[in-house]
Amino acid sequence: MRRKLFGTDGIRGVANRFPMTADTALRLGRAAGQIFRRGTPPHRVVIGKDTRLSGYMLEPALTAGFVSAGMDVMLVGPMPTPAVAFLTRSLRCDIGVMISASHNPFHDNGIKLFGPDGFKLSDRLEVEIEEMMDRLDGDGLADPEALGRARRLEDARGRYLENLKNSFPRELDLAGLRVVVDCAHGAAYHLGPDLLFELGAEVVPVGTAPNGVNINRACGSTAPAACRAAVLEHGADLGICLDGDADRVIILDERGALLDGDQLLAVVATSWQEEGRLRGGAVVATVMSNLGLERYLEARGLTLHRTRVGDRYVVEAMRTRGLNLGGEQSGHIILSDFATTGDGLLAALQLLAVMQRRGRPLSEIGRPFEPLPQKLESFPADGLDLDSPRVRSAVDAAKARLAPEGRLLVRRSGTEPVVRVMVEADDPALLEEVLAELRRVLVGAPSG
Repeated sequence: MRRKLFGTDGIRGVANRFPMTADTALRLGRAAGQIFRRGTPPHRVVIGKDTRLSGYMLEPALTAGFVSAGMDVMLVGPMPTPAVAFLTRSLRCDIGVMISASHNPFHDNGIKLFGPDGFKLSDRLEVEIEEMMDRLDGDGLADPEALGRARRLEDARGRYLENLKNSFPRELDLAGLRVVVDCAHGAAYHLGPDLLFELGAEVVPVGTAPNGVNINRACGSTAPAACRAAVLEHGADLGICLDGDADRVIILDERGALLDGDQLLAVVATSWQEEGRLRGGAVVATVMSNLGLERYLEARGLTLHRTRVGDRYVVEAMRTRGLNLGGEQSGHIILSDFATTGDGLLAALQLLAVMQRRGRPLSEIGRPFEPLPQKLESFPADGLDLDSPRVRSAVDAAKARLAPEGRLLVRRSGTEPVVRVMVEADDPALLEEVLAELRRVLVGAPSG
């Protein structure tokens, strides 16, 4: 069975429209509760959310589903996705749930699930949950005396903050640094600035006034202009741009230049290699990561292993190969010595540690390689048949023109109803020609 509801990062869609409805959330809670209600009681689930208005709809529906399946629910309110993963393990829960559509606008929402080990669920488990949702009836409901209970966990924020601070070298602090942190009016709005302040930085907060509908709006990792303006206005040493659920980060240096996930991977990999901390002499990234990163790592005797798009596939490859560093160009950085999923604040702290140890501005150390020219363009997926002869012929011809050094990737997004096209080449003119031809074909491609 193929997954129908789950994509590359949980279930996602427009709020109050199928599948992102209260009914779906209720059924998901019932099904996941039955599957993860193993062993002897108590059975526990922790539920977090970002700041979207629709979280008020989905949170109680999920809670009702889990309670009806006999699971106790711990609610932590607005909290980053990596915090939910951390708390799932720390609280010895059977499952963790994050209500968020990450970098998407407020009118979308999503549900991400974590197993008791704090890792995102496998494709197999997601299929099992969908099958259970399809056959739900009166069976599996808890007896009246065995219903679960729900309560707020008041100290969740403090637990997660201490976990983050423990990842930062004890001999270092952030004294003397001025840091802009853009929380995208999202899940980290109430703890991102506090984390940096407690480590000694002078903090300039941006995007810390959520109202339910402004998450990711003209701010955060997908819109760094506001953070860049604050960096330049306040003469900051760097800017930290989080997305709505703070599981990814984009960095700006003191000049306002952007450093994406590939550059962060290069900086941390080099630092950890020098310290003898990089396991396996390798890094994991996706097919979207720039070829410049691969060349940079190879020149230092390191290997880049590529996976399909999705941070959970990066994590799976890291676990299989015994590696402790991986990520995505978009800013999901996985540091498995400290976390089980991408964590924007954690990644920022590791970069800050490198800055403090080297005593040099970020503009000098934050861009260790020059990326190949690369462009990413999205096309509406409705009616676009990627298997039509015309499209396949155009893709094959484009790959042939780009060979042997350039790359082309055409894929359907797992989080939005679009087809993404990535073209990469040493020659910018060739890149533009190939992209223009693909654009002409894809816009006029036949429907499936």
